[in-house]
Amino acid sequence: MRYLREVKLSVDELEAIRSADYQGVDQIKAARKMKVSQSTFQRILTSARKKVSEGLVEGKAIRIEGGRVKMIRG
Repeated sequence: MRYLREVKLSVDELEAIRSADYQGVDQIKAARKMKVSQSTFQRILTSARKKVSEGLVEGKAIRIEGGRVKMIRG
């Protein structure tokens, strides 16, 4: 893995993809959950999808950055 080029995904971008694509939450509800406007959520989600697709297509590692996060299953 250390020899791969990386795409850096922020914690907010990861959360946007998780909410919208993985969990299927609509953007308005997901935006409220993240405490951002729907347009801001859309921008975060668009950026995240571009980065993830770049990682998949170009064979890059995806690094998640942005601080400490506590994951809660539910």
